[in-house]
Amino acid sequence: MNNENLNLALHIWRQESREAKGKFEEFIVTVSPDASILEMLDEINNRLEKEGKIPIAFESDCREGICGACGFVVNGRQHGPLPKTATCQLHMRNFKDGETIYLEPMRATPFPIIKDLIVDRSAFDKIQQSGAFISFNTGSAPDANAILVPKEAADASLDAAECIGCGACVAACINASAMLFVGAKVSQFALLPQGQLEKYERVQEMVAAMDEAGFGSCTNTYACEAECPKGISVINIAMMNRDFIVSKFRSKEVES
Repeated sequence: MNNENLNLALHIWRQESREAKGKFEEFIVTVSPDASILEMLDEINNRLEKEGKIPIAFESDCREGICGACGFVVNGRQHGPLPKTATCQLHMRNFKDGETIYLEPMRATPFPIIKDLIVDRSAFDKIQQSGAFISFNTGSAPDANAILVPKEAADASLDAAECIGCGACVAACINASAMLFVGAKVSQFALLPQGQLEKYERVQEMVAAMDEAGFGSCTNTYACEAECPKGISVINIAMMNRDFIVSKFRSKEVES
């Protein structure tokens, strides 16, 4: 293990508010290679507070790659240079001594900047509130466990449920599309017997909420899958599109 500290030049995006003009601010730091990038920001903020300066605003919660709150752009990549790695799991040993690193928010029209590295991802919350749930009476615990679920369906549902809602897919997409996020949230229920009752209503409601929030369309560049820290597959987009088309035919049948 390399125990020698790293000397780095950081260019961090500073923006006081959504309306304010932002810019990169340079920080020269010496940091342990075993520190995570968030721990490095903690150290910088401790120094800034001691100097009576405004600390860098960034989000974090679990710091275990589960909640998705920490996400920002590192050297032009969502979450940084490592595949399938959330920002909070990125350690400084993945950079070289003397390297220059740029940190900036995940920019997208539906994700307006709140301050510095923090963006407003409440559009995701509204999409989930529109339909990312099931209304299913499972009875007691033994009754719920009695519902047979094929292993392939359970595995695919759990894979989709790994989505942490970080927004990397949106920020990486040239159209700021949320199709991978919505596809994952639709699939995690649509693949299970418990999710069948509201399957077609759910996909219509969530797609409508996505469009209303101002996200763009999908043009199959696959940048979303490439930058997703959980490796969510674009197959979920295909399944969502299929269910959405079927739901439209079913709606017409009901009307007629």
